[in-house]
Amino acid sequence: MGSDGSVSNRAGAAASMEAAAPALAVNNIEVVYDHVILVLKGVSLSVPKGGIVALLGANGAGKTTTLKAISNLLRAERGEVTKGSITFDGIRVDRLTPNELVRRGCIQVLEGRVCFGHLTIEENLLTGAFSRRDGRTARRSDLDMIYESFPLLRDRRHLLAGYASGGEQQMCAIGRAMMSHPSMVLLDEPSMGLAPQVVHEIFEIVSSLNRSHSVSFLLAEQNAHLALQFANHGYILENGRVVMDGSAQALRDNADVKEFYLGVSEHGRRSYRDVKSYRRRKRWLA
Repeated sequence: MGSDGSVSNRAGAAASMEAAAPALAVNNIEVVYDHVILVLKGVSLSVPKGGIVALLGANGAGKTTTLKAISNLLRAERGEVTKGSITFDGIRVDRLTPNELVRRGCIQVLEGRVCFGHLTIEENLLTGAFSRRDGRTARRSDLDMIYESFPLLRDRRHLLAGYASGGEQQMCAIGRAMMSHPSMVLLDEPSMGLAPQVVHEIFEIVSSLNRSHSVSFLLAEQNAHLALQFANHGYILENGRVVMDGSAQALRDNADVKEFYLGVSEHGRRSYRDVKSYRRRKRWLA
């Protein structure tokens, strides 16, 4: 984590961004799978323009479903938004196709570092520009920008993605998303299965892309400690509902969040054995 000054700068930026119209607004949505299984139950959240928002929660809380509802990928899994609305850049988008949403500037990086294993790193990156119509020169310029942000990918650009490490594949997936010229990226579990040092490097790159290109990020992440270091604002999901939200600093300082998501209580760091029965004691579930 950066210095105290960088934390206060993030808090000030968060306050100013919240005053502006959000880039993304999810309004009281419900999601049903197979016409009977209710997964999301009135989820509402917003992402300010140029902001980084963390969507936190345990495995199965509904984080991935929320992202897929926004990016319109639910139909491929027999899911649908049955209530509420989703607005991106002032336009209702929950009835658009996924490719229409990408053209509008919102793209999802799927969980699991999904890359085309039979293509090289560079070929994977170029597939991200498939929907663009601004010519080869512009695409090459953006490719150079990706290599500047991800120097490791430049060194590995001729390597088949299927032989790349997990960290390299995650960088490739984020770089491919950036090649579509997005104004918002939905990033699903970027830390999953990666070494801590690699995860921190990826989060630093995300923060840099946010600052230098004004790209908004919605991060679905189980690693609350790390996500709240880089985010401006956070939402906590439990069983398909938003049970708490606030600035990243406020969530880091909240006693319940410290104990149940950061593993720290008033009496110091807690073991998993101590907190695994958390559902009986969380104030928001009372």
